[in-house]
Parts: sequence; structure tokens; C-alpha cells
Amino acid sequence: MKRRRFILSMLVFLICLASQQIQAKEQRQPNIILIMADDQGYWDTEVAGNPHIETPTLKQMAAEGVTFNHFYANMVCAPTRAGLMTGRHYLRTGLYNTRFGGDTLGSSETTIAQVLKSAGYRTGLFGKWHLGRYSQYQPHRRGFDHFFGHYHGHIERYSNPDQVVVNGQPVETRGYVTDLFTSAAIDFIKRDQQQPFFCYLAFNAPHSPFLLDTTHFGQPEGDKLIEKYLAKGLPLREARIYGMVERIDQNLDRLFKTLKEQGLDEETLVIYTSDNGGVSRAFKAGLKGGKGSAYEGGTRVPFVVRWPGKIPAGKQTDAMVAQIDLFPTFCELAGVSVPEGIELDGKSILSLMKQGGGESPHEYLYHTWDRYTPNPWHRWSIHGPRFKLVGHDPQGKKKQQEPAGQLYDLSADPGETKDVSQKYPEVASRLRNEFHRWFDDVTKGQIYQPAAIPLGDPLESVVELQPSWAILTGDGIEYSFDGYDWDTLDGWKSNQSTAHWQLDVLQPGRYTVELSYGYRSEPPATGALQLAVGEQSLECALPMTTSQNVFMRTKAGTLELKQGKQKLTIRAAKPEGIRGLRLNSIWLKALSD
Repeated sequence: MKRRRFILSMLVFLICLASQQIQAKEQRQPNIILIMADDQGYWDTEVAGNPHIETPTLKQMAAEGVTFNHFYANMVCAPTRAGLMTGRHYLRTGLYNTRFGGDTLGSSETTIAQVLKSAGYRTGLFGKWHLGRYSQYQPHRRGFDHFFGHYHGHIERYSNPDQVVVNGQPVETRGYVTDLFTSAAIDFIKRDQQQPFFCYLAFNAPHSPFLLDTTHFGQPEGDKLIEKYLAKGLPLREARIYGMVERIDQNLDRLFKTLKEQGLDEETLVIYTSDNGGVSRAFKAGLKGGKGSAYEGGTRVPFVVRWPGKIPAGKQTDAMVAQIDLFPTFCELAGVSVPEGIELDGKSILSLMKQGGGESPHEYLYHTWDRYTPNPWHRWSIHGPRFKLVGHDPQGKKKQQEPAGQLYDLSADPGETKDVSQKYPEVASRLRNEFHRWFDDVTKGQIYQPAAIPLGDPLESVVELQPSWAILTGDGIEYSFDGYDWDTLDGWKSNQSTAHWQLDVLQPGRYTVELSYGYRSEPPATGALQLAVGEQSLECALPMTTSQNVFMRTKAGTLELKQGKQKLTIRAAKPEGIRGLRLNSIWLKALSD
């Protein structure tokens, strides 16, 4: 009798324990994996009907989840990432560009990583950040527990990449970049399962320079992919892009296998998307435009979501949603409120995910981008589910006059081939007025200029002033685009032209100054540059290097910097300038007393 009671009590205990475990599992905050490709168009998947590309893992993901056919990003990468991280239109955040210091997320902005971290999540970013390269703007100081990746819009080496960091520290790597980022993400996922995690896997593929690993070091996998697409009759450029996308797909398979092996499938929401319209050309799914344009091809991107047992399988929806919607969606997933004082533009789309469809939470979506100064005249669009008004006028910002724009009926003409503004003039007028209202709202109170570069941060004792952050005055000095770390200032024809950088000295004191440059002149001569901050100045002699494109570093001297905002100005020391000079960087290092 006692034995029977004992067995019954144990059964009751085990049933209660199992019930508690099931309940605890159901109440646990879900893991979130956000995967973002770089420059992958809406059409660069089998899901979109591309007859050339092979993306079997993404195709299977769509079969197991929900595909959003009308998911919108911005026209270029940094603006999309700002909207994603904050749930706000990027022009509200102070960010306005993809380089020249305009690709820095305002220091007062709250990121979704910060919100999720405060809600108990482990947070990791693996890949491209592109929202600020200097100390206070780096991802490991904006909510991410761990960051392995790069700050810039693109890097130059995809095999053994050397422009990557771990939590602010430069590192060396071995391997192909897409594999490296995925492996780091997998390690993060497996490391600790006591907490829910937010894993942001931000590939830099298939962004230029369109590189795969090749036969170098006996690694022919990239060659095999390129050869496969060349055999399909695609040009070399397209073969490389498609090969890079397929390489992402192969790594997705690794990721999903890890989730299954770790028993995390039903606890993890996975999203796959891209940051802007595509750059490939072989197949465009009937869409007009591409990266950098306000047409559908520039703003519609892939968006597939998978969460076994929580969202339906094999569903598609035409609901109009955007990257700004992910911030409130993730908040709802984590069971936390949006922090007070944040003016969100995004709307949660969790119900759309769980239902596999529904109505769009937006009446309109808006797009605008100009590389230098935000304006409502150059490259812009506004649309609802049916009508879209779009303007592309390269001279628009110079004219500063009201453009006509083209009106398209997306329901009948998704390829934007027929302007119907004459047929529906009242619709065109209404949309244009609404765009102006929106533009005035999101730009109100904003001053769009490069953020002041912080100096003296205890976590970053050495700071590089790059050419793209310089403000140029006068005729002569020219900015040469060579890829972020490789950019230069050229054309030092006289001492009447200057380049200057805005500094924010956090810790006053002495700073050593070094220059990186390439220099060759005929006849041979030693050039000189003058650097000045306030009343202080240094003159730095520049011996010639092997050629203009062979760079060396030289010490210029020491500056005593006061706390606060200051300006560092550089010019040729002599009236005749320094012909043949290419200035790459200025390095400032804080000296300890």
C-alpha cells in the first residue's frame, strides 16, 4: 500500500514538474535571429521566381514560414540599418549618408539591442554595423554584448579579412568572410542557453567587390560556384553575385542545423532580409530600378520569417511593411514596452507573422535619400498599397522647385512602366503634399553634418581621422574614393585650400600626431604640411615615398588639446602646395601624463 502511494505521489510530482517545465518553456522569451544580406535584391532568390539562382535553404525556410512580398527597406544601407535599430525613420536619428561622417547613428538614439539587453537577452552582432566607427558609436557600446565585424559600408578583402574588429579591437582572421561571421554567430548561439538571445547576423555579401574564395590556399569552393553560374550563361559579374548569395544560403543551412541540434527550433524566430534594393541585373522580377533608386527595385527586399509551431508554414502576404517595424515587433516578442520618450515610426507586425497575413499597419511608406544633404526634390517616393508617387531628378536639389513626379498604379503596374498622374491628378497632389508634411516632420530640428570625432576616450586611445570625414574648403584639394580605409585627399596645389575635421576632446592633454601618405614629385622635393588647432600649429616635413600609391607613416609632433569641440585644420605649408601628395589618414594618440 505504501509502495503504491509512493508511486502515485511520484507520478503526480513528475506530471506537475513536466507541466511546470512546459509552462516555463512557453513563457520563456523567444530567441531572435535577424539575418540581413547586403545589396541582395528582392529578385535574388528562388522564392521570388529567379530561374537562375540556387537558394534551397531560403526556399525551405519560406516553405516552413511566412514570406512578405512587399517588405521595404531604404534605398541604401546605413539608412536602413538606422531605421532597423531604432524603429524610426533614419532622418530623425541624425544619420543621413553612407559615408563622409554621415553614417553615424545619433548618440541619443536607443537601439533595439539596448532594449532587449535590458529585458534579459544576450545580444550579439556578427558582420556589418555601418552606424558609427568611433568609440562611443560602436555596437558593443550600443547594446551588443559581443561584436565581431566591421564598421564601414564595405570591406576590401573577403578571404582572411583584415578590416574587422572584436569589441573595438582589430583582429586577424583566417577564412572566407561569410563563413567567419556565421561561425561566430553559431558559437554565440551555443555558448549559453540559460538566457534568451538576440543574434544579428549582418552579412556583407553580396556587396561589391563581388569576391568569393578562390583556388588560393587550395580552397576552390568559390571557383566552383562562379563556374556553375557561368555555365548557365550568366556574365561574370552576375555569376559572382549569385555565387555570393548561394554561399550565404549554404551558411543558412549550417545555422538551421545548429538550431535543430541544440533543440532551439521552436524557441527561435528567424528572419531573413536585405538592406536595400539589388545590384544584380540578370533577373529583376519585373521591377524597375535597383539600389539607390526610389523605384520598387530600389526599396523592396526579401523578407522571410520562420518560427516552427508559432507561425504558419508556407504562407505569403502582400501586406506593406518596412524595416522600421522590427523594433516594435521585437519588443512585443520579448514582452517589453517601448521605452518612454521614443517617437517610433514603426508598427509591430507580430500579428501578421502569426496569422500569415493581414492588413498593413501603414497608410503610407516614404523614401528619400541624397548623398550630401537631405532634400525633398531629388530622389524620393511615397506610396500606399495601390498608388505610388516617385521623383528622380538629379538637378532637383539645385532647382529647389516643385517637381511633377510620376504616379504609378502598383496594383495594375508593379513594374512602374506607365505614369498615370494625368489620369489621377488629385491623387498625385495629395501624395506630394503628404510627402512634404512627412519630410518636414522627420527633419525638424536636425542639423545634418559629420558627427564630431571623439578623442581621449579611455577605450580608444588612438584615433584615425579619415579623409571621408574631412570638410574641404577652397579650390584644389580633392577627395578620392578608394574604399573607406583606402580613401585619400589629393590635389594639394596651393596653401589656399584646407581640409578640417571636427573634434570632440573628451580628455584634455597632449596628443601625438602621425600622418599616412604617398608622395612623389618631379623634380624630387620634400613637401610639408601645416596642421593647426586653435592657436597651435605643427609643420610636418614629408619625404618622398616610392610612388604616390606607396604609403608610409611619419610623426608630425605633439598637440596640447583642450576639452570640448575643436577643429583640426591641415593645408600645404608653402604657397606652391605639394603636387604629387596623397594623404590617407591622420592619427592622434593620447599621451598619459
